[in-house]
Formats: sequence, C-alpha cells, structure tokens
Amino acid sequence: MITVIGSMNMDLVTITNREPALGETVLGENFLTVPGGKGANQAVAAGKLGAPVKMIGCVGDDLFGEQYINHLKGHQINIEHIRSLKNEKTGIASITVWNNDNKIIVVPGANKRITPEMVESHREEILKSSWLLLQFEIPLESVEKALEIAAEGDVNVIVNPAPYHEIPNHWLEKITYLTPNEAEAQQLLSSFANMSSLLPKLIITKGKAGAELFEDGEKVLIPAPKVEAVDTTGAGDTFNGALAVGLFEGMYLKEACQFAVKAASLSVTKLGAQAGMPNRDEL
Repeated sequence: MITVIGSMNMDLVTITNREPALGETVLGENFLTVPGGKGANQAVAAGKLGAPVKMIGCVGDDLFGEQYINHLKGHQINIEHIRSLKNEKTGIASITVWNNDNKIIVVPGANKRITPEMVESHREEILKSSWLLLQFEIPLESVEKALEIAAEGDVNVIVNPAPYHEIPNHWLEKITYLTPNEAEAQQLLSSFANMSSLLPKLIITKGKAGAELFEDGEKVLIPAPKVEAVDTTGAGDTFNGALAVGLFEGMYLKEACQFAVKAASLSVTKLGAQAGMPNRDEL
C-alpha cells in the first residue's frame, strides 16, 4: 500500500494569453475548477497507474470538500482516513496559466488542520504502508511526526520538499528519497554540510530535461521524451506518484525514475494537474 499524507486543494485555473502586470486587468481565455493539491495529486497519479493508494488529509464541510471526496472515490483512492471538518473551508489554489507555464497562490484552509495529533491517530495505517509520500503543503511539525512513525516501522518515505522549507538534518536518516525540483535542490544543497549522506537520497526533477539522480556520487541524467506541453501544473506531482509506484512494484531506482519521467512528460500534454496524469495503458 502507498499512503499519502498531504494537501487537497480545489484548483481555480485561469487560462490567459498574456500575464497581467501589477495593477493591470487582462481578458482571460478560459476558467476551470479542478481538484489539486500536492498530496492528492500524488495520490491520484499513483492510483491512475494501478497502485493501491490510501489518502490521509482534511477537507472542509463545503461544496469543494464534498466534490473532492467523491472525485477521489472515482479514482479508487481509499478515502476512509480523510476528515471533513465542520466550520472549515477546503483548501484552494488560484492558478494562472500562460505561455505553457503557471503561477500559483495556495490558501491552505483545512490542510492546516493536519496536525501532529491527527497524524498520530493514523499511526497503524502509516505502519502498514510500503511507501509513504509527504510534501510541505501541510504543517512541518506534522511531516516530522509522520517521519518519526515511519522510521519506527522501517516504512520507506519519499519527501517532496515543496513548497520549499529548510529540512532539519535529523530528518535525513528517516527519508528514503528527497525529490526537489532544480530551484529547491539549490536551496537544499546549500543547507547540508554532509553531501555523502544527502546525495544517495536526492532525485532532482528538471522539467523537460528529465530528472537527475546520483550513483556512487556521480550524476546520472534520466532524459525526458519530447512532448508538446499544454499545462505543466502537476508534472512534479505526477513524477512523485509514479516514482512511488515504480518502487512499490520493485523496480530499481533508475528504472523507477525512467518510469516517473515518462509519466510526468505525458502529464503536461493535457490541461489540469490530475486530468493530465496518465493511466497505465497511456504510459
């Protein structure tokens, strides 16, 4: 079982052919309301590729929350451990897409209520997992609690350090793989003195260039196939979900990274973070 502890946001996506300057109004091309959030994105990416996936998180008792739970059910995600919180709003992300790129503002809402106590209440579910996926759209103290529980049961953990926060040194021994993008990797590398312990765990996503891992301290580039990008939103989440699937299925790290790069590349050929994520047949 792959378990994801993380965010669920409803993405409010505006498509425009020109990015507005500060204080400027421009006419958009289209508007979409689609499920997102790094946690749920990674869960759906893994679920679409055929893995058994369990989601732990929080939504509000609003229309977005109800829609989100039904949406995950439709992707065969185990939703037994998603809490619908009274008098709370489901998280949202306001996304502007132009010129095959995007800018995103996240309002966490119910995601802030994923507390260490809430994570502790799911201890048994975490310990039953083969792989645990974590990101930083939930409180960092809750990420730390999940790492502590996983370490007690020797559960493998992928941490996607996004949005970036500095990682305490003592977390590293509890993490199997870290998956920053290039900007996050630069910050990460500047914060660790012991490169010998960090590099074997590091997998850097590089957009259309693919991904980079380290074998015996040497860089290994996993190239990406050439595709026509429509929307890059969720490509990193697709990579992480697919990486977890590959490793869950017993692939070697390099093979799992190749699998994940192909999935991420396909994901950008369609509009919407989760809508673009490929199923197994497409991959």
